[in-house]
Parts: sequence; structure tokens; C-alpha cells
Amino acid sequence: MSERNKRRAEPAEPLNRADRVGSVDSVDSATEAFVAHRNLLFTVAYEMLGSAADAEDVLQETWLRWVDVDLATVREQRAYLVRVVTRQALDRLRALGRRKESYVGPWLPEPLLTAPDVAEDVELAESVSMAMLLVLETLAPTERAVFVLREVFGLEYDEIAEAVDKSPAAVRQIAYRARAHVAARRPRGIASPAETRAALGAFQRAVETGDLQSLLDILAPDVVALSDGGGVKHALLRPVVGVGAVARLLAVGWWKRDAERSVELVQINGGPGLLVRVNGEIDGVVAIRLENGYVTGAYHVRNPEKLSRMERETAVTR
Repeated sequence: MSERNKRRAEPAEPLNRADRVGSVDSVDSATEAFVAHRNLLFTVAYEMLGSAADAEDVLQETWLRWVDVDLATVREQRAYLVRVVTRQALDRLRALGRRKESYVGPWLPEPLLTAPDVAEDVELAESVSMAMLLVLETLAPTERAVFVLREVFGLEYDEIAEAVDKSPAAVRQIAYRARAHVAARRPRGIASPAETRAALGAFQRAVETGDLQSLLDILAPDVVALSDGGGVKHALLRPVVGVGAVARLLAVGWWKRDAERSVELVQINGGPGLLVRVNGEIDGVVAIRLENGYVTGAYHVRNPEKLSRMERETAVTR
């Protein structure tokens, strides 16, 4: 047996009672702090990655690092945890970029079933919306991290600098470029609650009935439809743009009309959406972007690997 394996095989030195109690107390304190900030950490990771599964992996990696930290040396636990999550998410974001290059068809973020109160925080709802996550996809990894930490979570430039391993001056420049980039592409014309309810009700009825004229009346002239089947389920291979083309697509249906189908209004990523079931099973979700009372975006996710969070609400917070 090698010396290394011999050392592994030898039992560890027994801890005295004081050491055991101290170790347990330390783990309990670490757990308490981590749980207190978990929803925030998940939201940071999710907004950077657009994937709940990858965000959960980042949280697991963060926990493994956090539990070994001497808490007495941590001045601000929230900032420390956000910094670790950001670094882990950046590493994973770069790897995801390579994975997406071989993805079949358009890639859409993994949708979340969210609680109604998320929509009440307008900035949070916008930041986790499908439309915004797609805008963030156009940023470089570091730009995305800086934008999310600064514009959504309000971190100071020196805190962000530590998280992304840049100088505060460099972070300011990156933030400026990212804000300009997002501003040119972000959704505009947020609808009032009354407008949202009316438009969503009309959209749902039109989709359920396949009424072409009703669809033409509720869709914006430059509406965009995207779908993601992940190469497993039938989906559009490219975006469909324009009221006529999207209306015809919805009138025909993105699902089998000869099957037992139901369409349920739900909150997807802090905004309106439709949960589509076929023969009682979840077939997909359609996240809807509304501006000035018209539907400007429809994002249809059918990839089964991205629908695991449609049976329960996911907590997101700032």
C-alpha cells in the first residue's frame, strides 16, 4: 500500500468534546447564514446562467466552499456569498457557451413558475423575464455578471470588482457598456395590471380557439415567436417575426389539436404565461411579453429537461 493510501486508510484523530461542539456550532452557523441568503443566491446564479439546474449546481459548489470558511473572518456574509456564487457562475457560464454551440434549434432560458408577488417588484420581474434573460445572453460573461450585480442587486463597484477580479475603475467601464447595450434591446412600454389582464385573457382565448382575427388584434406588428424543443420535441428552428406569420402559427397551434389539451394562465418568470398540458401531462409553457396592451413576444419551451420546475413555485428575490 502506498504511503498516500495508507494515510487515507488510517482513522482520523478523534476530536475532543470541545472540538466536536465547536465544529457542530460552526456548521450550524454556516447553514443558518446560507439558508437565510439562499433565494438571493439562486436568483443571482439564475440571472447569470438562465438555467435553474445550473444555478442549483452553483449553489451546491458555493455551499461546499462556504462550510469550510472560518466565519469569524467574514465581515459581511451576504457580500461574501454573492462573491463566491458569482465566481462559480462565471466559470459555468463560460462552459455553457460551448455547450450552447451544439444545441439543436433556438435556446431559451429554463422557465420558472413564480409566485404572484414577484410581479409586484417590477424591477425583479423584469430582470428574470424571458425577454430580459435573452437580452443578457448577448452580453459577454463578465459584462453579464457586472450588469446583474449592479443594476439588479445594487452592489457597489468595489464589491463587484472583488467578485469578477477586476479593478473598480474597470468595473465602472464594463457597467457603462453593459447598461448601454441592454438599454438598446430591453423591452419597453410596461403594461398596467388592467391592460395585462385584458390582453392576456384575449390572448388565451385566441390561442385556445385558434381564432386568427382575434390573434391579429392582440399581437403587435413586430411580435416575435421563439420555441425550444432541445432536439427532443418538435419546435421552431428559427424565430418567427411579424403579426401575420405569428398569428398563423398560433392559429394552427404549437401543439397537437387532436389531443386532449388544456391551457392554464400562470406566472412564468415574474410575468404572464400559459401552461399547456396534453393528455394531462405538461407539454410546454409559453412566456408572454406584453407592451402597451399588445403581445410583443411569445417564448415557447417544450424541452422536457427545462420543464421540471413547472409543478411548484420557485422563490426568487433581491
